[in-house]
Amino acid sequence: MKNILITGGAGFIGSHVVRLFVKKYPRKNIINLDKLTYAGNLENLKDIENKKNYTFVKADVTDYKAISEILRKYEIDGIIHLAAESHVDRSIKDPFCFAKTNVIGTLTMLQAAKEYWGCNLANAKEMSKLHKFYHISTDEVYGSLEFNSSLFKETNKYEPHSPYSASKASSDHFVRAFHDTFGLPEVITNCSNNYGPYQFPEKLIPLVINNIEHNKPIPVYGKGLNVRDWLYVEDHAKAIDLIFHNGVVGETYNIGGLNEWKNIDIVKLLVKIVDEKLGRKEGASESLITYVQDRAGHDLRYAIDSSKLRNELGWKPETSFEEGIVKTVEWYLQNKEWLANVTGGAYQKYYKKMYLNK
Repeated sequence: MKNILITGGAGFIGSHVVRLFVKKYPRKNIINLDKLTYAGNLENLKDIENKKNYTFVKADVTDYKAISEILRKYEIDGIIHLAAESHVDRSIKDPFCFAKTNVIGTLTMLQAAKEYWGCNLANAKEMSKLHKFYHISTDEVYGSLEFNSSLFKETNKYEPHSPYSASKASSDHFVRAFHDTFGLPEVITNCSNNYGPYQFPEKLIPLVINNIEHNKPIPVYGKGLNVRDWLYVEDHAKAIDLIFHNGVVGETYNIGGLNEWKNIDIVKLLVKIVDEKLGRKEGASESLITYVQDRAGHDLRYAIDSSKLRNELGWKPETSFEEGIVKTVEWYLQNKEWLANVTGGAYQKYYKKMYLNK
């Protein structure tokens, strides 16, 4: 697969995947497709924007005509589909937006790929050697775990509780349906919470870092006892690379960090680290912690069992949480211009003349 289309490549996880592929595979053509909504930021990719094997295309994954033309124009062999609305709070306020992007957008990508590649059950074996449609999903499709229950496995039944997780569950089902009905060569991964550089600051870790630095209240849902499994974003990107090139068509792989933290504990850890980096007295910012009304349908715990990926493809996280969280804090404190552009909205004007007016 020489020509690879990565959707949502200007977003948080997508930008790390695009960067990895552009740098690691100089003889492959990497096409970054992004609509440049609030979560898409081309400043995330300034360091590779002039690479010969990198191309950015502004398009909407729900636009079938545009997607079909892009597949033909760039002779796309493989697709890594990351484009999605991903914030649970936003899905509660506007579920229609999530259904459109995550469900219809994925269906559009699937149909365009099926038609362009000419997939059918009769040629499924041959197609699996030539193409791959890699769909990135979330652990939230599995629902909520109790504290004493086992980790999410690929065989867990789907029990989505939020409009966001419901939209991702639906898109997963469409991907599998296109494999079973049309022989489309697909693979799905469900990943735990990511953290690291370039994450949009509405998410927990960058939000807490930013609020500590600026002495703003740190909102914590309920009592802060909800548990999440955290994975450093560069380790996720490496897993995506491995699965895209070596994952078995028709399979699902869970990607997790085996790194569970209660929300309140991670907030207090960030207070400690950021205060230290800013030269403040230890615990000085704990008074900023503000408990707020719990999120509707807030799942208690997510935790991924990634033993299948470890055993079959040899992947494991390379970045310890202790190392990753410090690197993340330092990145946000050192990249104040990027953060200011995002929180102030200036990033949305980036490359406006070059791309948005086309």
